[in-house]
Amino acid sequence: MARGPGFALPSPPMPLLLLLLLAAVTGQAAAQDNCTCPTNKMTICSRDNPGGRCLCRALGSGFEVNCSTLTSKCLLLKARMKATQSGRKLVRPSEHALVDNDGLYDPDCDHEGRFKARQCNQTSVCWCVNSVGVRRTDKGDQSLRCDELVRTHHILIDLRHRPAARAFNHSDLDAELRRLFRERYRLLPRFVAAVHYEQPTIQIELQQSASQKAPGDVDIADAAYYFERDVKGESLFAGRSGLDVNVRGEPLQVERTLIYYLDEKPPQFSMKRLTSGLIAVIVVVVVALVIGVLVLVVTNRRRSGRYRKVEIKELGELRKEPSL
Repeated sequence: MARGPGFALPSPPMPLLLLLLLAAVTGQAAAQDNCTCPTNKMTICSRDNPGGRCLCRALGSGFEVNCSTLTSKCLLLKARMKATQSGRKLVRPSEHALVDNDGLYDPDCDHEGRFKARQCNQTSVCWCVNSVGVRRTDKGDQSLRCDELVRTHHILIDLRHRPAARAFNHSDLDAELRRLFRERYRLLPRFVAAVHYEQPTIQIELQQSASQKAPGDVDIADAAYYFERDVKGESLFAGRSGLDVNVRGEPLQVERTLIYYLDEKPPQFSMKRLTSGLIAVIVVVVVALVIGVLVLVVTNRRRSGRYRKVEIKELGELRKEPSL
């Protein structure tokens, strides 16, 4: 049959049009409702604002967070408190390196979400912290002064992986961990100073001075904290539960983590910070030194006494001899 120039294809049945329209509307609504923070699951997100944009605020502080990057450790600690209520040589940590032994506390954060230099944890007991939020002075009362927030410029992450059939290749492990910090934690490559490995110990060195960090750069303190939560199976990323790293198909399973923090200025602790065991060792050493000194003094006196007796005896004998 001949078809005229005005011939048009028949329209699809009405139910099909309705289904297509319904799918489009549903997809648009789903896209609008997908208001979450991919880099921080401890947030409340909504579009209840004049612009209708997805806005996410951190639990515990209500601080608006930037979900395109990592959230500061200070805000994350406050959120956790709210949730709770609701092949190369390894590196020897510096003698001034700090370990976070005080556990979880509810910190005071400044207007940028960073730690304030003085923390009191809503009590009358106060102390000074570094930029990572780790205590660097003895605890005192509210008269304690913290003149500045001392920056942590070197972080050493010390890991021990579970027994494996064979050791990881150091180059492969190095590349995978650097990729992890670059892609997942958004840390610039130049801030991952080194990766050391002696089976089963892995060490990751992060270095970042105040002059090296530009506005918008991820802080090594935040990257290290996100990594620590991943290792402990408490990932802060939406849709993740823990660390999922494979080196040439072999999963990296971590069984122990210890993190050392080195500040730009040495910490200020008194003897009160020393543990009872260390104090006992110091006392034993001091006592041993004192005893050693006493033994030397007594020995020298005895020797001196003997020499003096001999001298007196010889002098007496000389006096008894007749003179020529």
